[in-house]
Amino acid sequence: MKKYCSKVYSCHPGEINKIEKILKDEEIKQATFLGKVNKSVLLKLYKFDSRAIELLKTVKRLNDDEVMLLIVQEFEKAGITVLDQTIFIKNLMIPAGVLGKHKPTEAQMEDVKYGFWLAKEMGKVDVGQSVVIKDKMAMAVEAIEGTDKCIIRGSKLAKRGASVIKVAKPKQDKRFDIPTVGLRTLRTMRKHKANLLAVEANETIIVDQEKVIEYADRHKMVLMAVSL
Repeated sequence: MKKYCSKVYSCHPGEINKIEKILKDEEIKQATFLGKVNKSVLLKLYKFDSRAIELLKTVKRLNDDEVMLLIVQEFEKAGITVLDQTIFIKNLMIPAGVLGKHKPTEAQMEDVKYGFWLAKEMGKVDVGQSVVIKDKMAMAVEAIEGTDKCIIRGSKLAKRGASVIKVAKPKQDKRFDIPTVGLRTLRTMRKHKANLLAVEANETIIVDQEKVIEYADRHKMVLMAVSL
């Protein structure tokens, strides 16, 4: 980020007091989140200051939305508005359609339809955004491990030819956790012999779109955006 920013600060997500001090000292009134913090940090609480630990004690469940909303509320108390992530990245949100040369078979579309429904159901209870499907059977549902490890787990069970489906939650808060895929997603899939990636149209970020599409075409993988 130093190439693009006048100042860069590094903080652990659990250093609430440090983060708030930086924002106040810099007179920041608006902020946005980009990227993802692995939720496994909550299992170790390494570098979490006492304020962060006390805040975590106030929530009923440590699922993604509750933790992120807790952070947003603390920002708001400090006079800082957290913005909709998509304001700055509309060009990375993709419309419905097949993005590369390779089109899904009828059997793959059945898996996509089932996976889309299942991922939405999982999103309702804030478990995860991704599922791995093979022959209309759920091979894996994303939990705390994240998308890549979900793909690995599901693809091992499927052996080959699995479909990966990633969607936004039914009540997605656009201030955080917008579903995102990129080259690493496809490389993980190829390594473990999954060959279709379907994302939700107009709700998902594809990083380095041209490179992602070229990679999918080169390795005969189906890449598509759907709205079901």
